[in-house]
Amino acid sequence: MKTKSSAKKRFKLTGTGKIKRKHAFKSHILTKKSKKRKLKLTHDGLVHKADESNIKTMLRLK
Repeated sequence: MKTKSSAKKRFKLTGTGKIKRKHAFKSHILTKKSKKRKLKLTHDGLVHKADESNIKTMLRLK
């Protein structure tokens, strides 16, 4: 089975097996967003535990 190309581009595995992701809402219309909010959106986040199994299936890790 092939991996989903969309998932392959959006998610990475960490060394401990968690799934890393980028935050949304950082691409345009940035003038009304505060500096603090934009800075928090810059940093990577982790995928919620409830969604991990779906993403692992898309990446064919499970």
